[in-house]
Amino acid sequence: MGVDPAIRLLCDLVAIDSVNPSLVPGAAGEAAVADLIATTLTTAGLDAEVTEVAPGRPNVVAVLNGRQPGRTLMLCGHMDTVGVEGMDAPFDPVTRSGRLYGRGAQDMKGGLAAALDAVSGIARSGGLPTGRIVVAAVADEEHGSLGADALVQEHHADGAVVTEPTDLALATAHKGFEWVEVETRGRAAHGSRPEDGRDAIMRMGRVLTRLEAVDLALRRQGPHPLLGTGSLHASTIAGGRELSVYPDSCQMRFERRTLTGEPTDVGLAAVQGALDALRADDPEFEGRARPLFSRSPYEAPKDDPVRLALTQVLRSRDLSPEPVGMSFWTDAAILGRAGIPSVIFGPRGAGLHSREEYVDIESVLLCRDALIQLARAYC
Repeated sequence: MGVDPAIRLLCDLVAIDSVNPSLVPGAAGEAAVADLIATTLTTAGLDAEVTEVAPGRPNVVAVLNGRQPGRTLMLCGHMDTVGVEGMDAPFDPVTRSGRLYGRGAQDMKGGLAAALDAVSGIARSGGLPTGRIVVAAVADEEHGSLGADALVQEHHADGAVVTEPTDLALATAHKGFEWVEVETRGRAAHGSRPEDGRDAIMRMGRVLTRLEAVDLALRRQGPHPLLGTGSLHASTIAGGRELSVYPDSCQMRFERRTLTGEPTDVGLAAVQGALDALRADDPEFEGRARPLFSRSPYEAPKDDPVRLALTQVLRSRDLSPEPVGMSFWTDAAILGRAGIPSVIFGPRGAGLHSREEYVDIESVLLCRDALIQLARAYC
């Protein structure tokens, strides 16, 4: 018995390096994997549009029109992956014990293969009776989501499924995030002359103590029913010149994971409050903060038709229809903000962003078949 076309496609996708060059300077980006996807869709009889959203960073979009009017369903997934440091053979797809290993297998070429093969299968088997499907493979989700931002400028739909890995659960919400940079200032001096120096790194320690208290307070709050609590962690820190010199500057960057209903600058406000308190305690304290980047959390409307239709599909397949929340951010927030109500549904797997990443092969096929059933019912 031959290999299912969705798994053949998945192997081909994993075998192509599509590491995001915004994360790893000089990395391959999405161009080669976009060519494969465009060829796959064209072979199935669809017109695939390849559009650069930045130099060498394309989106691929194809539309399957039904024979009669109906709803438009968008299936969306990203082509880029994180880096491969520490992995032995990241682009050598290996099948073992029902799992397919390789960079991007779980995040999210498994879900992308399921969506692409679902639309290709519908096209090959007589097309769509009503409505239309927009299938989109986008660039740059792992960094700035340039691809999704560009997608919603040109394409609209009545509802969408983002096929990020959810263990075949119906995810209707996910957290957001905010990145903030903090700098403390000191005064450089010889290490033997403490009366002349002012230690910027020690002063950053005071900031970190205050931010740790913020994180602990967040975790003690009542949780969101799907998303749990917000959180804050220090991500990077740098400062100092030499062992015998008082450091005159220290820079720290932190991430605040956010929940629906929270202000978009809640992390910046927290650290600015900490800096104000530290200045009140010590008039010589110098520190500043600035926002770097943020993305909002997202929650799908409870009565949205795509959510209700997928609920029925999962129930018919003896999969749990109960909604769940995802801790990670997805492009569903961008689609939702553009007026495309979205849910997240994808295969099982493990090793997200780690040295050993895999997707469960059977779940890729189940995801594909559920998407086909959803498209026929929803559209």
